[in-house]
Amino acid sequence: MKKEELLNDDFLKQFKNGDELNSFIDQLRKRGVEQLLEGELDAHLGYDKHERSDTKNARNGHSKKVVKTKEGEMVINVPRDREATFNPMIIPKRKNMVEGIENVIVSLYAKGMSVNDIEEQIREVYDIEVSSSTISRITDRIIQDITTWQNRPLDSVYTVVWMDGILFKVREGSRVIDKTIYIAVGLNIEGKKEVLGMWLGKNESASFWLSVLTDLKARGVKDILITATDNLKGFTDAIKSVFPEATKQVCIVHQIRNSCKFVGWKERKEFSGDMKAIYNAPNREAAEHALNELDQKWGSKYGYAIKSWKANWNELTAFLDFPLEIRKIIYTTNVIENLNGKIRKYTKNKMSFPTDEAVLKSVYLSIREASKSWTLPIRNWGEIFNQFIIMFENRINP
Repeated sequence: MKKEELLNDDFLKQFKNGDELNSFIDQLRKRGVEQLLEGELDAHLGYDKHERSDTKNARNGHSKKVVKTKEGEMVINVPRDREATFNPMIIPKRKNMVEGIENVIVSLYAKGMSVNDIEEQIREVYDIEVSSSTISRITDRIIQDITTWQNRPLDSVYTVVWMDGILFKVREGSRVIDKTIYIAVGLNIEGKKEVLGMWLGKNESASFWLSVLTDLKARGVKDILITATDNLKGFTDAIKSVFPEATKQVCIVHQIRNSCKFVGWKERKEFSGDMKAIYNAPNREAAEHALNELDQKWGSKYGYAIKSWKANWNELTAFLDFPLEIRKIIYTTNVIENLNGKIRKYTKNKMSFPTDEAVLKSVYLSIREASKSWTLPIRNWGEIFNQFIIMFENRINP
């Protein structure tokens, strides 16, 4: 008999009101969970109920358990075995909550809600009392996930790696201090973006980035074709010491912002327009000509704004050695800045974090939410990858 025939009009007419129908659905849900548990015990023992077996372990009755679900509380009969080795997956021992409600709690936490807000939300929406300590225990398990994720093996080659830091306020003892979460995003040879890791430090520095790069290498990264970073002092040397063959591109957008800091407000728009001729140039020679013109026009008044262009010229113009399609990918750190923006969105309700673990949990869950859409290669990857192969034929194995 088909499912549609079971749920026909005559069957539904037996329910006189909504309460009777809801009661039937609750019983159906309860029976479904209990049958799943019976099936799990069958698999654990290696034989079905009512079958004979030569094994010493066997069924040993049931115990009642109150469990919490998204639909409310229910009392179920949990099957037992004589050796007490059965630990069901759907509702493990010492847990009174099915996986669905735990996922809701983790999702709300990932979106920046406080423990107290989550407690209130679960009560209002699902009519379930979940204590703050229970919610904290559930989210604390994320630390184990972070450790596994942070130490997972990585690919041997990444075409591009973007690196940046994002600042948070974290309580340390009786003080609230600034700490930085360092994030690296890689573009693998399949054209897909991947967050390679996150690291917590007190401030963004070249020495700390050196430890980050060393960690990437220890986890299996043998080569990075291009790095895209901000203009942190000593950052280029740190990259060179760990991945000496990597092409180092300093973010043009960061450079423009930093230059404009030294330009008067009224002239900033005109100055920015003149800078555009540098990064829109077709080649290095044209870019250098545009820089000289910028210097002649503004050098006497805003020499410091132009000085940083000259000091970091090779790293700022590295993208001009590549075809247009690759240039669009590497000349800014937009990829990681967009990620940082989403992390800020999820964590904006938290003015400061009580511990290092708290900020790591929030950022990790934010990354997990933000990167859910990273399932496809970037646009025109086939064409772009062919260009990478031609330019790095000895370093890429397609």
